[in-house]
Amino acid sequence: MDLRYGTNPHQAATVTPVQPGRWPVRVLNGTPSAINLLDALNGWQLVSEAARTLGRPAAASFKHVSPAGAAMAGPVDEVTSGLYGLDRVGAVTSAYVRARDADPKSSYGDLAAVSHPVDTELADLLSRVVCDGVIAPGYEPGTVATLAGKKNGRFLVLQADPAFTAPVLESREVFGLRFTEERDSVPLTTALDLSSSAAGDLLLGLIVLRYTQSNSVCYLRDGATLGIGAGQQSRVDCTRLAGAKADTWWLRRHPAVRGLDFRPGVRRQDRINWQIRYLEGGLTPDEDARLAAALATPAPEFAAGDRRAWLAARRGVAFVSDGALPFRDNVDHAHRHGVDHIAEPGGSARSAEVEDACREHGITLTRTGIRLFHH
Repeated sequence: MDLRYGTNPHQAATVTPVQPGRWPVRVLNGTPSAINLLDALNGWQLVSEAARTLGRPAAASFKHVSPAGAAMAGPVDEVTSGLYGLDRVGAVTSAYVRARDADPKSSYGDLAAVSHPVDTELADLLSRVVCDGVIAPGYEPGTVATLAGKKNGRFLVLQADPAFTAPVLESREVFGLRFTEERDSVPLTTALDLSSSAAGDLLLGLIVLRYTQSNSVCYLRDGATLGIGAGQQSRVDCTRLAGAKADTWWLRRHPAVRGLDFRPGVRRQDRINWQIRYLEGGLTPDEDARLAAALATPAPEFAAGDRRAWLAARRGVAFVSDGALPFRDNVDHAHRHGVDHIAEPGGSARSAEVEDACREHGITLTRTGIRLFHH
């Protein structure tokens, strides 16, 4: 298959199946680039494993070969339903909007992955948000036509083959060398005490990080990611980055943020971006002027004390790391973001200090013994 282009537009690229004639996906509309296809393959593996393991529909929002968010089907709160103009939401749509809402700024122009067929409700939503494509195991009648009309006919629609079995060995070539290794298929259910109330979130976190560029960590609550930190050289930087995203998710529920009075005609994505910049603070003079122009009434004061009080009410957050926590600082930072449960491989030189930190903060610690690096 000829791709639209490789990693960059100046690179021509093709893709061929390892097993002649055995394709894991079919293109129903559009022409994928290399990154589109990598996002789709990673996304499909994540959602299909999550749905199979946890027993309900799963979705992910992928950007640059890592998930911006992932979630299982579940309740959609007023903030998310209001943002996307939803009333009663079906299972597959609920999974996707919960996944996209983890980091809606980063999900701009994502590739959506869902574990179950796309129905008319989800197709309608995808036609209204800035999304570049979708991969699913099937499509209800009429949904492909709805999606194919997006982006002047360039919207990417891919159908995954649920019966496809990946080869045991995977290879790639880099600068004249071919690397071959066993596919990472270690069972993750054996890594956790599944009787724990937090087991579902921790298990979802392990599955998410199996398909996230390392180093990586994620925060989760109620079957959805709140913040994912990916591709950082320092693990504590991942922890802080993902923690800041989790804080933003929580603060977007505060009445001060929900009360921002945008003028009619301000686009959904612009409202999202302005909410996040309002929370981050430190706006440039140009941003101050543009935010004022986007609002019908001035933004309310959102004092630091009000922020701290709102964040302090958050509990029950799970935290998962793809590699061993090397120092206790990861635990100390995770505690600041409402974490009560941590899963990590263990085995670092300072594992005893990590365990002591969890004990001090009242955090339950699970040592999985499984590293989940992904590159």
